[in-house]
Formats: sequence, C-alpha cells, structure tokens
Amino acid sequence: MRTPDGRIEIDETGRLAGRGAYVCRDGSCRETAVGRGALSRALDRPLPPELAASLAAMTVMNEGGVRGKE
Repeated sequence: MRTPDGRIEIDETGRLAGRGAYVCRDGSCRETAVGRGALSRALDRPLPPELAASLAAMTVMNEGGVRGKE
C-alpha cells in the first residue's frame, strides 16, 4: 500500500490508511504483479527493490499451502 506520506509498504491487515492494492497469496500472482508492473501502476509509484524482495520471500514462505487455506 501507499501511505498518505508516500511510502510503500506491505499491509497484511488491510487496515492502514492510504491507497491499497490487493495481491493474492499465490506465488504466481505475486510474481506477475511485480514482474509486469501491475503493483507499481496500482500504487502509482515505482516499487522499491527491497519491497519486491520481501514479496518474493513471502512467496517462498507460502509455497505448499492448500489453496484458500494459506
């Protein structure tokens, strides 16, 4: 999400103030959102490299879950 002061951060609760963008927990969804620039477009800001790395790490942690039960 993009906070009112312009920072981009991960909001797993969906409750922080600012402009949000939903990305499903499936690893391929995250790869697509980051790789094709959809997340940057939705947030109207370039995605910081450290945030892209965090999303990639979360993808690895969530691999192997039962669909809808991650």
